[in-house]
Order: sequence, then C-alpha cells, then structure tokens
Amino acid sequence: MFESAELGHRIDKETFKKEVPKLRAALLDAQYDMLEKKEFPVVILISGVDGSGKGETINLLYSWMDPRHISTLAFSAPSDEEVSRPYMWRYWQALPPKGKVGIFAGSWYSQPITDRITGKMRRSEMDERLDDINRFEAMLVNEGALVLKFWFHLSKDGQKQRLKALEKDPHTAWRVTKESYDRLKTYGKLQEVAGHVLRVTNTAHAPWIIVEGTDDEYRSLTVGRIVLDSMQRRLRQEGRQMVPVAPPIVHPIDQKNVLSALDLKLKLDKKDYESQLAKYQARLSELVRDPRFVGKRSLVVVFEGSDAAGKGGSIRRIGAAMDARQYQIVPIAAPTEEERAKPYLWRFWRHLPRIGRAAIFDRSWYGRVLVERVEGFCTEPDWLRAYAEINDFEHQMVEAGVIVIKFWLQISADEQLRRFKERQDTEFKRFKITDEDWRNREKWDEYVAAVCDMVDRTSTGLAPWTLVEANDKNYARVKVLKTVCERLENALKDDNGKYTQQ
Repeated sequence: MFESAELGHRIDKETFKKEVPKLRAALLDAQYDMLEKKEFPVVILISGVDGSGKGETINLLYSWMDPRHISTLAFSAPSDEEVSRPYMWRYWQALPPKGKVGIFAGSWYSQPITDRITGKMRRSEMDERLDDINRFEAMLVNEGALVLKFWFHLSKDGQKQRLKALEKDPHTAWRVTKESYDRLKTYGKLQEVAGHVLRVTNTAHAPWIIVEGTDDEYRSLTVGRIVLDSMQRRLRQEGRQMVPVAPPIVHPIDQKNVLSALDLKLKLDKKDYESQLAKYQARLSELVRDPRFVGKRSLVVVFEGSDAAGKGGSIRRIGAAMDARQYQIVPIAAPTEEERAKPYLWRFWRHLPRIGRAAIFDRSWYGRVLVERVEGFCTEPDWLRAYAEINDFEHQMVEAGVIVIKFWLQISADEQLRRFKERQDTEFKRFKITDEDWRNREKWDEYVAAVCDMVDRTSTGLAPWTLVEANDKNYARVKVLKTVCERLENALKDDNGKYTQQ
C-alpha cells in the first residue's frame, strides 16, 4: 500500500517557487467561493508517521489560505470531560460549519491505531471501531462535507534521517522527542496496523491519499493541488454525493401496524395513579443516586408522540423525582442557523450528558424520519439513510454506558381533537396549540405510516421503543415512570443478575 510513497519523489525549488503563487491565488478563490455559497464544509485529516511533515503542511495551508476561515483541531489523550461521553463526542464538537475548513491534526483514527499498537485493543475491537468510522464518514459526505484524508509516509530509514535532520536544526529540534524515537522502534508494527486501517477505511466517499513526506516541496505542492482540485470539483458539483445505506420502505398489505394494535382504552383511576406515581418516583430517585449510576452510567430519555399526547406532563413527573442539578431537559424545535450549518445529528451530540447525569429530550433526532419526512423538509435519501445513522448514534451511546430509553406516546384522533379544543379554550393552555398542530392533523395517516416505519427500523435490542397508550394521562405517566425504573434497574444489575439497593 505504501510502495508508491517510497520512490523518492522530489521537485526542485525553482519549480516550487514558480507554482506556489498560482496555487495560492486559486486556493483563495476557491475558499472565498465556498465561504460565499456556504453549501459544504471541508474536513481535512492529516495523519502519518512522525517527522513526515504533518505540522509543516498544516502551517503551509494556513499561510496559503485565509486563516480566519480555517480551524485546526489537535487531539491528544481525551480529557475527563471527553472520557465521560461516547468516543466520538469530541470529534462531533469540532466539526466545521458549512463554508469553513477544519484541519484535524490527529483524528478519530489516532486512538485506535495507538491502542492497537500498544496492545490495548484487539483486532476485532479495532475493526468494530473502523466500521463505526466508515459509517460516520459516509454520514459526513451525505450531509454535504468534502472529506480529504492524507497519510504522510516515510520509509524507516527515511524517518530516521528526517528525525536527525529536524533535531540538528535549532528551529525544529523541539519537534523531536524521546517518544519520537520510541515510536521509531515500533515502525514495523505501525506500518502493519496503519496498512490495515487504511485498507479497511479507504472508501469511495472518503478515500485515503498517501503522500511521500521525504521532500518538503513535493509534499506541500502535492497536498495543495489536491485540496484545490477537490474544492473546485465540489464547487462545480450539482447537489450532494449520496451513499445508499437503506432499503426502501415496504408497507404491510393488511394495514395492521404497531399503533393500531395498541389498546387506547387502558386507564388508571386517581387513587391507583397517586399511589403508583409516588412509588415509582421514589424508586427513580433512589436509582439515579445509586453509586453504580453516578460512577459509570448516564441516562438519555427520548420523548416523541402525537401532538397533545402528554409528553410535557410525563417529563415533569420524571424531573420531579430527580435533583434539578442532575438532569437537563432539551426541547427540540426547528434547527437554528448554527445547527443547519453542521451535520444533522450535531445538535443532539452536543447535549449528551456526562457520567452521572441525565438528558431528557422533548422531541429528538427522530424528527428527521417524522416531521421532516412527512412535511418534505428533507429529501427521501436523507430520511431513508437516517435510520441507520440514528441506530449508529444510539449504539455509540450505549457502548459508552448511556442508558437510552425511548417513548412514543399515542392518542386517538378523537382524543387529540378534544385536547386541542380544550387548549384553545383554556387561557393558560393556549400557548400549547398552534396553527401547525391543526395542519398536522390533516396528515394523520402519513404520520402514522412514518411512526410505524420508525419503530420497525430503530427499535433495537440496545435501544428499544416503548409505545405508550396515552388516551388516559394517568396511565401513560405511570407506564413511563415504571419503564424508566425497570430499564435503570436492569442496567444496574449485579453479577447475579439481580438488582440490589446499595
């Protein structure tokens, strides 16, 4: 895989000096066109062996382009804040908005490669991580990003000579450390692991570009031309590149579905409601203060449902059982301008709780396959691929110790109409009803179809949907609380498979 990067590629300094002014001017033109259109971001990954010119190349791109619209993200060992969240959380935070360039000095590849070389990660574990990365990069491309991945290569002798040259020059000696020479000793292992990583993640939508790092002028001009050519081609491209990730929707011919099978007549009288409400709120209060939760778990509760189905009331009953400092309620509305400039899931990643905390989402990432699908706010390829992206998102949460609990609250069309009228006629409830709510009723059947597809494609063993019969608010609130308690208890089971209070 690295043979072409060990041929001794070079260009003379005169050619370099002649080509650079034209390249810089063209890069600036492309950068300003991209900034004006704000149609896509550029994500540049700079990886490779020590001494191959990674830092010099980043500095050069800054000098050749407008640095005000470039950000460089350097990642070392994760901080305590980052460790307490899913692995990809810190990279999501760093993604550039549309119109900007983000250069990743060290990226989502760095830790798996390091852990594999040092023996902290098995081959199978690394391959699982690489599968996640492939899907992540496919999502970035589908969201419009231009992803460029550079691997700077040196032969073992070339790396040794490069390190000695850097060490000899007082201006660059600081770049060479004991760790640099330690890594030289594991050169063979790095090539083995890196070769596997590059092969597995060398995809059509985000291919690797291997550049020989021996000659500064060759490396710099090569990278500059590739960045320019890629930006120009992307600017000329009509629409976005689409990576197919989901089969089409198939509907049952007998019209039976998960919502029509619900018994919406289920009720709970006031006395039973008050008794069970107190019981499960007390239980929930104990569970979120359990040392096993506080020390290694976090909680994400997702509420979706028909308009006026009682999501807010259920959320308040959960919040009443917890310390207000321990949880955050995240209301989801139409995306802001900042959020529209980032990949769709970015605004949800940013709200994930750290260990020992909870986030309650009043509507969520499922808007893409519900309201955005039905109302035509996104394309069919967008919402079709969203099922797989959402499953990946939730899988990464669960792998990081997050307990994900998802509720769909369902009421009948008649009950919804009754509640709409009640809200309209009650002074302190009028803020709950909007013209959009009335318009959504006209698409009742379309929303039912979207909900059924959502449940079928995203109710996984790790993050199943709980469908709540919500015509009776008392019954719905208790079912929600009971489900939260049971899911928490299951997650905190001891080695004997039984929940015990601490």
